[in-house]
Amino acid sequence: MFEQLGLIGCGLMGGSFALALKRAGLVRRVVGYSKSPLTLSRARALGVIDVEAPSALLAVSGADLVLLALPVAATEDTFKAVRHLLGAQALLMDVGSTKADVVAAARRTLGAHLPQFVPAHPIAGKEVAGIEHADADLYRGCQVILTPLPETAPQQSARAQQLWQALGAQVRLMDAQDHDAAYAAVSHLPHLLAFAAVNALGQQRAGRQWLELAGPGFRDFSRIAASDPVIWRDILQANAAEVLAQSRQFRAALDALEAAMQHSDGSALQKLIAHASALRSQWQPASGCTPPVAPSTAPPHRP
Repeated sequence: MFEQLGLIGCGLMGGSFALALKRAGLVRRVVGYSKSPLTLSRARALGVIDVEAPSALLAVSGADLVLLALPVAATEDTFKAVRHLLGAQALLMDVGSTKADVVAAARRTLGAHLPQFVPAHPIAGKEVAGIEHADADLYRGCQVILTPLPETAPQQSARAQQLWQALGAQVRLMDAQDHDAAYAAVSHLPHLLAFAAVNALGQQRAGRQWLELAGPGFRDFSRIAASDPVIWRDILQANAAEVLAQSRQFRAALDALEAAMQHSDGSALQKLIAHASALRSQWQPASGCTPPVAPSTAPPHRP
């Protein structure tokens, strides 16, 4: 049981966290802050938060649990804003989709509070954003990746694991750099490719007419292209080196497929397709997990 959650960022991810805590009986009071007064009042009206804070600093005052559910680019400034009133025993987490940059920001700003910080990345989200879509079941059955620092206090890491597990999540521990490399491959690059494919279609003279002919295949492939532009700008910039490395891997794989087509090598083309088909057929997402899509307030994720 936590006495007070200081929630900074009252969107889909943060709102869902607050609702899940409340339903599980794990928090007595939620104090929330959002840069948008409309979002903040809406969060209060929906019962996501109990008290509206006028600033991020006041949202953490008296809190023994603090969650940053913000675009990753806002993390460092938020750390600076809240560190002076952060309780000495409070558990501090974020839900950003990149971790190495968040860890670096924490080291630059948190000082004596650094051992309290446990970076987190819930692999969950929806295609719709905003506090209106907050869902107490969002994290149930989904993976949550924790990337504690060497400086993180063991008891804080244990508290974070127990908390996410109490919300029904499957917790995995990773190094921040390994996390960013992995999610560049399985989340960030797929988003980049979806953005590029939809843009390529739209830039062609008959592109919009062709779009009217699209069916389930295009729907499934392009779904994540509808993700929040600000969130994904920040994610791709924050993890640029790893995403570009994965982009080079993709180009090599695409070159192999194109070469088989150019040389009318049906056998090679079939082998490449069969390899991809088998690999994809063997993969199963974590039980009950919502497919990773862009979070509305952090990383989607929050992806």
